[in-house]
Amino acid sequence: MARPRLGDERGSSPVEFVLVGALLTVLTLAVLQFGLAVYVRNVLHDAASDGAYHAALADTSLAEGAERTRALIARSVGDAYDADVSARRTEALGAPAVEVTVRATLPLAGLLGASRMLEVTARAPLESLD
Repeated sequence: MARPRLGDERGSSPVEFVLVGALLTVLTLAVLQFGLAVYVRNVLHDAASDGAYHAALADTSLAEGAERTRALIARSVGDAYDADVSARRTEALGAPAVEVTVRATLPLAGLLGASRMLEVTARAPLESLD
């Protein structure tokens, strides 16, 4: 007489291990990628802020502030990281200011991802010699 195999659970442990292990690996990699994306955003914002304050000095130009921003991004994230930096004069709270905007790649897989999807802006009050 043949035994029914419906309730037989032999061999199910390796399958469960593979399924749960794959799920946990994907979850861990997703959390690490999210952390990298937040880190890159914070680096870009910090570089834009520093570049805006540098460009707002009385004896510097907007181009120097944008170049400082590019240099900080290259030093922090790498030379190959694609970032578009622009600087312009504007008004913030009724006072003249400098605004630096950085458009960069949103990292989705390592530092690769959607181009120009991450944008940060920083402003600094404009200094004068008056």
